[in-house]
Amino acid sequence: MPLISPLVLIPARMAATRLPRKPLADICGKPMIVRVWEQAMAAELGRVAIACDHEEIAAAARAHGAEVVMTSPDHASGSDRIHEAANLLDPNRAHDVVLNLQGDVPLIEPEAARAAFAPLQDPDVAIGTIMTEIRDPRFRDDPSFVKTVASPLGGRRHRALYFTRATAPSGDGPLYQHIGVYAYRRDALERFVSLPPSPLELREKLEQLRALEAGMRIDVEVVDSAPMDVNTPEDLERVRAAFAKA
Repeated sequence: MPLISPLVLIPARMAATRLPRKPLADICGKPMIVRVWEQAMAAELGRVAIACDHEEIAAAARAHGAEVVMTSPDHASGSDRIHEAANLLDPNRAHDVVLNLQGDVPLIEPEAARAAFAPLQDPDVAIGTIMTEIRDPRFRDDPSFVKTVASPLGGRRHRALYFTRATAPSGDGPLYQHIGVYAYRRDALERFVSLPPSPLELREKLEQLRALEAGMRIDVEVVDSAPMDVNTPEDLERVRAAFAKA
């Protein structure tokens, strides 16, 4: 099933417990949300917009030329926010696939963003996402590194069976870190946000388990790079150092 027209949405909210005003954090002269937008534009996937909940974020993004849509401040998740944004920006559904690109991954490579769309070449796949091999043994047992349990389909493609904060699967072989970038078919996004939080989602605190528990197929593409989420002041300093070296 060919893709007609992807819509890339970057959800951003002002409230952040560990890093206040995170979307506006300065990274070498530009707000973090703008750095993410620039990477999304470099991926050349199609239309890109920032879905935010605060006029300061909107103003900063528009100052750098980004398309912005204002959304409710009450959304429980980024998926809920991009669902509202997609309906506001594209009520006639000219875009058949929506990419949820987190607003706190300014180091994501354009190739990684593009890879999330690859699984949707299969019409049976509802959601495409990405993962990368965990090569540092320190992170194998780290619950902040979400593991993908998946069955290989050939090449870089895998079918997701489960996502967990535990170290899984056991035994010899690679472990894969899931990267929270999602390409939703439009109908799949509609169904996903209509579902209540699922038991395993609540237990693991992993939203994507809601889709698996509902029988929605998620396929995963392996990528070589792992963008670092910016959640703390320490993370922010590491990202600033990386941009300063570039």
